Amino acid sequence: MSDFGILSLLPPLVAIVLAIWTKRVVFALFSGVWIGGVMAANWNPITGTIKTFEWIIQNVTNSWNATILVFDFLIGAGVGLIYKSGGVHAVANAITKRIKTSRDASLLGWLLGVLIFFDDYTNTIIVGNTMRPITDKMRVSREMLAYIDDSTAAPVAGIAIVSTWIGYELGLIKEAFEKLHITMGEYYAWLHSVPYRFYSIFAIILVFIVAYTHRHYGAMLKAEMRARTTGKVVRDDAKPLMATESDLGLPLTEKGSVHFFIWPVLSLIIVTLLGLYYTGKAACEGPCGAMDILSNADSATSLLWGSFAMVAVALTLVLATKTMTVEETESAIIQGMKQMMMATVILVLAWSIKSATEAVGTAEYVVGLAQRANVPGGIIPLIIFLTAMFISFTTGTSWGTFGILMPIAIPLAYKLAPNDPQVLFASIGAVFAGGIFGDHCSPISDTTIMSSMFSGSDHIDHVTTQIPYAVTAASVGIVLYILFALGIKSPVILLPVGLVLLIAAWYFLSEWYGKKYGVPHGRVPIYPTEISE
Repeated sequence: MSDFGILSLLPPLVAIVLAIWTKRVVFALFSGVWIGGVMAANWNPITGTIKTFEWIIQNVTNSWNATILVFDFLIGAGVGLIYKSGGVHAVANAITKRIKTSRDASLLGWLLGVLIFFDDYTNTIIVGNTMRPITDKMRVSREMLAYIDDSTAAPVAGIAIVSTWIGYELGLIKEAFEKLHITMGEYYAWLHSVPYRFYSIFAIILVFIVAYTHRHYGAMLKAEMRARTTGKVVRDDAKPLMATESDLGLPLTEKGSVHFFIWPVLSLIIVTLLGLYYTGKAACEGPCGAMDILSNADSATSLLWGSFAMVAVALTLVLATKTMTVEETESAIIQGMKQMMMATVILVLAWSIKSATEAVGTAEYVVGLAQRANVPGGIIPLIIFLTAMFISFTTGTSWGTFGILMPIAIPLAYKLAPNDPQVLFASIGAVFAGGIFGDHCSPISDTTIMSSMFSGSDHIDHVTTQIPYAVTAASVGIVLYILFALGIKSPVILLPVGLVLLIAAWYFLSEWYGKKYGVPHGRVPIYPTEISE
């Protein structure tokens, strides 16, 4: 590896700048990989291009990566079967029978967002389409629905033990660990990073708080008062992104069974957990505790087994009950896999840009700078979180941010705090949490756009009403990372402190905006209990 010095920053910087400029993350990531290839080939563009495709092919054919790719397609197939069979809508319909007020509708949206944990795109599509007629009837603004939809999609999928996200997240950790010869299991590290994903955790909690209390602030207070008092779920001059057909189209039947949802999802979870135990136990030498088993588990293979079980159970149910024909199931499987194509492309390019940054020594250069500057290890998670926030907001992609930052964050944390695994766990959590923040706030984010689309909200209205809540949760996260840097590193202490800060911030802001807009305590009425027809 040549010593490129400051030029080693070119691959990730090219990816970031082009993503901001072109708003096209696939093009930006490929360009970052390509410039890394050119550099590794002594600035020869021809051999650099050859090197670029060598990296891509190597990453696709890597055993671990290939397993994750198959897992992604299988879980997409499972989602396709569950959706087309009407299973998800059956669960939603079973729950909605008890909806009587705007509070019930808002809380149901939050609950569905938490329950549909296995994929953020599916979450966005299902919650938006299912809840829109219910929230409209209960005079909940489309802005509020879009916020509920958006803020329970990526945060939930990102911390779920089985989802379309976890394979990607584990892969990033695994590759960084291998380069540093870290023997700790990637699933072990991933699990221990979850309590440090402050933004994701508090974003989910904040949705519940505002849905239950009906106390709002910022532009959302105006939107909710408008909807509740006038019945206008969108403002007069709004231009809603109306829900359009997704790749999956509409369910084949409106009489799907809740069993089509419950048993495949349970199979996914149970088989994955059993796979983690089996592979971890087999690889563990000597007496093994739970953490030893988890640390040695083959997470990619376990996820593969779980996703296949999900497809097999869903396929058996819909064919045995004659809900779908063989032709329809095949079509649903293919359409479900198709939904995973963009995620797969980003995944492969994210792996490849890691190869590029390794070849030119990006991580080594950044770590060297930090070591020479005597940066305290405890402050690394804060720096990483702020950087991830910026990159994801300006590029509109969480996954792209993960791919750019993780190969730098893990070496930085490991080498500056080699004897403190909490710094490593917090740094991993900071990458994921910061990436999701930008995914929420950025108007060019795909999930932000999809939330507006499937909720039938004006896109800019969704962005402007959600940002104050996202900034609130992120601010709490920043305070907690500062406390971490000061030496308070236990999540057992940090999370309760964060909850108190979140509630205090929410209470203060709802009071302040309530006085500003003439709405006592920022609390909008509950419909129909507190508003007459």
